[in-house]
Amino acid sequence: MSETRYASVLGLGFGDCGKGHFVDALTRRWQAHTVVRFSGGAQAGHNVVTSADGGDVGSHHTFSQFGAGTLVPGTRTVLIDPMVLHPTALLVEAEALGRIGVHDALSRLMIDARCRVTTPYHQAAGRVRELLRGEAAHGTCGVGVGETVRHALAHPDQAMRYADLSAADAAHVRTQMDKLNSIRETLFADLSQLFAQDGNAALAEEMQTLQDESLAGRWLNMARALARQCAPASIEKISTQLKQPGCVVFEGAQGVLLDEWRGFHPHTTWSSITTAAVEAAAQCFDLEAPIRHYGVLRSYLTRHGAGPLPTHDESLNALLPEPYNHSEGWQGRFRRGHPDAVLLRYALEVMGLLNGLLVSHLDVFQRGMSLQWCDSYSTPSVSFIDRLPMGVCGDLSHQSMLTQLIERSKPRYALEPILSDRDYFERMASVTDLPVILRSYGSTNADVREQ
Repeated sequence: MSETRYASVLGLGFGDCGKGHFVDALTRRWQAHTVVRFSGGAQAGHNVVTSADGGDVGSHHTFSQFGAGTLVPGTRTVLIDPMVLHPTALLVEAEALGRIGVHDALSRLMIDARCRVTTPYHQAAGRVRELLRGEAAHGTCGVGVGETVRHALAHPDQAMRYADLSAADAAHVRTQMDKLNSIRETLFADLSQLFAQDGNAALAEEMQTLQDESLAGRWLNMARALARQCAPASIEKISTQLKQPGCVVFEGAQGVLLDEWRGFHPHTTWSSITTAAVEAAAQCFDLEAPIRHYGVLRSYLTRHGAGPLPTHDESLNALLPEPYNHSEGWQGRFRRGHPDAVLLRYALEVMGLLNGLLVSHLDVFQRGMSLQWCDSYSTPSVSFIDRLPMGVCGDLSHQSMLTQLIERSKPRYALEPILSDRDYFERMASVTDLPVILRSYGSTNADVREQ
């Protein structure tokens, strides 16, 4: 391939739709030399499972910060701003990749010097905020991504960037220690006003982290170790990498129904996951070829943790096992729901112009399952809603209204259930005429088929 080709892989749901699965598939099919992470942070959980006879280095990895094409030898990962970097978690992930035979992941990694950095104080503060919400939880993965963004907006002088970790002189290290202590003190002062010693052990543990001055030095030593192995990259260096002949895949995090501006507030991320967000992140690298954007869908809906899911059906839990998604930990309960044309219409509208679809988990029909097709909602005041009203991007009051609307909504299902993938795509055709580029009938890379 002599020309340069760009593509993005973006989730159309609440996450867990198969983005990693398809990034791996496209990396192999198009021989992509680079996978770019441009949104979210260490909360991503993109599963790639290689086939038993594929000759690959490992059978399974859940990608968090490395690109999901990393199991393909030679493919590089580039992390660009506004993605939020978690340095110590990245080192842990590199070790996990090493255990399945990928020993060169760090040498194939390039990190934008501008990326904001999550510290253990951000992680603890984000957990405290969620614990204090109690039953009104927003939903969190507990790794500090949202808190890092929130704190950087509120206190830009305290924002730590990846470039800050690279200098080795003593004066610079003291400056970074001072910044870490300022972060800790600011977050502790903010949260101590809300915290009451009420016997909540988890809350007390996180608050104790915010009082631990000694943690700053230990963390900084580990974070600087990453910067020594992977020096902060300039815009010019990243641009050179992305302009090499061949294919580059932009890998989105989460799904557009969790988008900070278009998701159902407050159950959202602090990250934008639209085609416009991809274009904005790539703009400073002066890429000449257009980016082709592909939306990812499961054959049914899923959602981790708090937030509305109108077609949620408890009976699907036993019928649709999840080997790589669990209800334990900070993400909360993993829920399953029937296909929802109302949310799909909304996702397609807010996502921006797409060039095609990638659809996963079609094997449910091969196993003899049937699903319902929700084509509209009813509410206590309105008997029929098939479209959610669009607001101005950034109007969080409108997004909160949408949250309340769909929390009150009841799904209206079509009379005939979906019995096969053919049935599924016929229903899909009533919502969108986008071509389906890849279909997946299982969890391994061998289960992906071209249309």
